[in-house]
Amino acid sequence: MWINQIPCYLLMVAHLCILNRFVYSQEKVPDSSYLAQNLTCITHNLDNVVCTWTTAAEDDSKHIYEFCYNASFSDPQCSLTKEKKATFALIIFEHMQIEITTLKLAKGKKNDPIAENTFLLSEKDILLVPLMPHIHRLTPDFLADTLILEWYDGGSVFPYKIDCTWQIQILRKDPMEEIALETYNTSVGSRDTLLRWEWTSDLPFNCTTHYFRIRCFLNEKNFDGKKMWSEWSPLANIPGKDRGNFTKMYPLDKVVVGGSNVTFCCMYKAEDTFISIKYGNLCDTLNCKAAPLTKWSKSLFVQNVTAAANSGFNAWCKIQEGGTGRFFVTGTVLFVGYPPDVPQNLSCETQNFKEITCYWQEGKPTLLGGARKTKHALFERNSGKNITCAESNRKNYHCNFTILKNQTEYNFTLHASNHLGQSKASLITDIRHRVYPHTPADLRVSSVTSTSFRLSFSLPGNFKETKLQCQVQIPSGPFQEERNVLLNNSENSRYTILVGKLRPYTNYIFRVRCATPEPFFWKWSNWSKNKTDTTQQAKPTRELDIWREKDANDTVTLFWKPLPILESNGLIETYEVYWTLPDKSTKNESVPASQNSTKIKLWKNDYIFTVRAKNKAGVSPPSSINSAELPAGDVSIEKRIGKDDTISLDWHPDSNVTCGYVVRWCYGPEPCTAVHWETFSSSVTNADIKSAVFQPGVRYTFSIFCCKETGYQLLGYIKGYIQELSPKKAPDFTVQHTTSDSISVKWKNISIEDRRGFLQGYALLCAKGEKDGPAPKYFQSEMNITDLNKNSMTVSGLQGKTGYHLTLRAYTAAGYGPHKALYVVTKENALGLIIAIIIPVSVVLVLAVVTGILCYRKREWIKEVFYPDIPNPEHSKALDFPRDSEGNCNSKTLEMNPCTPNNIEVIQSQSQGLKIEDTAITSPVMEDPPEDGLESESGSHVVVSYCPPIIEEVISNPPEDESAASSQVVYIDVESMYPVPVKPNEELEADCVVSAGYKPQMQLAVNNFRQLEETSTTEEDSDKGAGYRPQVNASSWNTGCPDSPEFTENVSFGSPCSINSRQFLIPPKDEDDDSPKAINSGWSFANLFHTKLNE
Repeated sequence: MWINQIPCYLLMVAHLCILNRFVYSQEKVPDSSYLAQNLTCITHNLDNVVCTWTTAAEDDSKHIYEFCYNASFSDPQCSLTKEKKATFALIIFEHMQIEITTLKLAKGKKNDPIAENTFLLSEKDILLVPLMPHIHRLTPDFLADTLILEWYDGGSVFPYKIDCTWQIQILRKDPMEEIALETYNTSVGSRDTLLRWEWTSDLPFNCTTHYFRIRCFLNEKNFDGKKMWSEWSPLANIPGKDRGNFTKMYPLDKVVVGGSNVTFCCMYKAEDTFISIKYGNLCDTLNCKAAPLTKWSKSLFVQNVTAAANSGFNAWCKIQEGGTGRFFVTGTVLFVGYPPDVPQNLSCETQNFKEITCYWQEGKPTLLGGARKTKHALFERNSGKNITCAESNRKNYHCNFTILKNQTEYNFTLHASNHLGQSKASLITDIRHRVYPHTPADLRVSSVTSTSFRLSFSLPGNFKETKLQCQVQIPSGPFQEERNVLLNNSENSRYTILVGKLRPYTNYIFRVRCATPEPFFWKWSNWSKNKTDTTQQAKPTRELDIWREKDANDTVTLFWKPLPILESNGLIETYEVYWTLPDKSTKNESVPASQNSTKIKLWKNDYIFTVRAKNKAGVSPPSSINSAELPAGDVSIEKRIGKDDTISLDWHPDSNVTCGYVVRWCYGPEPCTAVHWETFSSSVTNADIKSAVFQPGVRYTFSIFCCKETGYQLLGYIKGYIQELSPKKAPDFTVQHTTSDSISVKWKNISIEDRRGFLQGYALLCAKGEKDGPAPKYFQSEMNITDLNKNSMTVSGLQGKTGYHLTLRAYTAAGYGPHKALYVVTKENALGLIIAIIIPVSVVLVLAVVTGILCYRKREWIKEVFYPDIPNPEHSKALDFPRDSEGNCNSKTLEMNPCTPNNIEVIQSQSQGLKIEDTAITSPVMEDPPEDGLESESGSHVVVSYCPPIIEEVISNPPEDESAASSQVVYIDVESMYPVPVKPNEELEADCVVSAGYKPQMQLAVNNFRQLEETSTTEEDSDKGAGYRPQVNASSWNTGCPDSPEFTENVSFGSPCSINSRQFLIPPKDEDDDSPKAINSGWSFANLFHTKLNE
């Protein structure tokens, strides 16, 4: 148990010790209110330490303090102080004991200590706190809203350099609000330095009052104590104008960088009312925020303003005047642009060694103009000279700098600046290597000889150190020749150049440019203006190319080719012709320069002619030719085809040739006035004749001559085309004669001019056709005639009295030419016509005879098929019905065997207008009443007409088989023209008839039929064997007499018909003749067709 109470005992002992010390202390310091407390030691300069303390006493004016400090390695140092502050030197120590004794002042006596306190101080307990800084000056720029803040750093109190951080606090409005806290880093030490810090406000200074204060912090790395910020300096301010005594909007005409944020403020009088503030019409797209700023000002914050070239943006606010209530607007302009870009492609050069011109390009446009556009200044570092550059347009920026004496190397810096910033570009150059001379001026040309000129020109500048190199441009054919000339410096800036090696009597266009020679060459100057002049004439340098032609009149024509201008060396005035006569005398003739030929009579002699060309400077070397022609042997004729505008020729060499070969040709028909020729040396045996005059499709004849001492000899002819074409015209051909199977034609050859190539043949085409019909597309025969000596042709194998189209056309290797067409009809062939008539007639006769014989032999079969025998029912005993003496009709009928019909149609109609198609019906009408019973019997004779089924009904009900179709029976009642009244008895009889199954074509009384059934069997047998019987049922046959009450005058009548006939088998009796007559009893095709249809 007692072990657990040990901590309690220890705690009691500790309390006792503390209490004992407290009692001791009270005994030593009777009054604790004067005891030094809260010792704080601070260093401001790392040299001295200032310690301060406090006491609890309120009045310590009758007390002083003894401050003693004792480092571990030094003696104690003490000092008396009235204030509660003491200073000692900052030394390196680990621990320091500081004892502060409070003494009571006694006059004439020793000061009595009333309290004493000891402190143990280490180096880490000392605080490093810089002295409070003070703002030296505020310099605001109200246009740019920038501020320059200046203060001294107090570095003289530090023995060495120490890194220092400054904080700058910016506040605005009343009451003050911190809007920015900026940091500025420097180093301090050894001396006091005036520091400058620049700041740009987002709100114009005029809008409200801005306040500034600073403090510092020393970053001494070797100090082990605690480092703290200094106290804030006293406030300095830039007063605003928001006092409510005037109306204004800021900033005024400010220039900002594109993309910046801008704050506008509108100040107004105290008695006025603010309405609105706007930034152009851009607040719809930009983020604009309006807010109150102070009591009499409002602000508008605009983000990311955009730039526009050489123009500004308006901002305004709307105010209502307090006294009058009217509205008015005040505003400002904002210019948005960019700082100047670094000048591009800076280069400097001189044209005369008197002035240097530097050129550059702007770079990115600033979009600012007027007073806000970029300004340039050129600074030369070696001489320290600065030049302000004149304004220039944007495409040609330049600045001039006067060359300094005895200085060739220049170090230029070009500064560009505007309201938003500045930039620069540098260039170091040796001006001797940057010479760009002026354009040579006042160029003069004078002719010296026929091959040289003297040029002179003026070029300002002093080229003593570098000399001058000039270039003369001289046209040389399609090219320009450029000659370089090195010149020494000229005092009067006038230079002369001698240009030689030119052609006589040639027009030249000169121009000159200059530069410095190597090693200083930079670039050529511009070309001078052109100057034109012509060299002097010289005598022709080459002999004439001549040829001669002899005609049948013993006259020779001399031809020569005019010399080109490069060889004539001047204007040819005349051509001189010389020849020697048989008497050794010489004769000459002058030919004007406009002619290139002359005719001379030979008088049966051959001469050697000499021709020369003459100009103002002299005559050309002589050209000679012999007029004699040597006899030719076998002259060959060859063909050639050219290519492009060239024809290749070749010939056999002749060993006796002494003066070469001549190829002669003419463009027109012989004899031609324009002769062309080419001369070749003796070693040449082929040539390509090329001429721009050659035309496709034109035949040229080339004559090959060899030149010998005694004259010219013809070797052969070559005919050719530069290009073959198809013939131009069609051959003219006519018909010589025609036969029934051939046509002979004849044509004329095409002229040489119209062939336009070497003719290869003719194509003759032949085709049948009508005279006025279209041209045939296909020809049945085509004849190719390759024998050009042949001019006629016979086309055989044709038909007589037939029209033919004949077409003839010529062709070359290039194709067919146009054609000429003829239409020819061959003659008629009589024998063929006779044969054509006899053969068809014979065939028809033979067929007719054979047909007659066959018909005669098969006549029975034909009759049976086409005209069968049809029995006449009028002569059949089956229709003879006996009558008794009382006038009652005793009918006998053919009893038909039971038969099951396939289809029975019963048609009864009471309509008066019943129409039966394709049926012949005779309906006699009784005109006169009968006089007695016999006449009544005769007059009431009933004709029964039986008709086959109607075609339409057969089609609408197709039979299932052939037997069904043949057994199809249709009865039709044909009523009289007058309607019969129906009686009840008749209705009953009609019902009986309908129920009987097979309907006859007349109605009979049922009771009379029953009487007929009672007849003898003998009569029935005889009736059955009587042959043809009517196709009615005996039970339905009407046996009533004409005078019976059931009988009427207008009863239905009818007659059975043959299945193969549409005619009545029992025609009605004629009024004049009682004998029955058959109607259309013969065979007809209609019946046959009808039968076939039913089948």
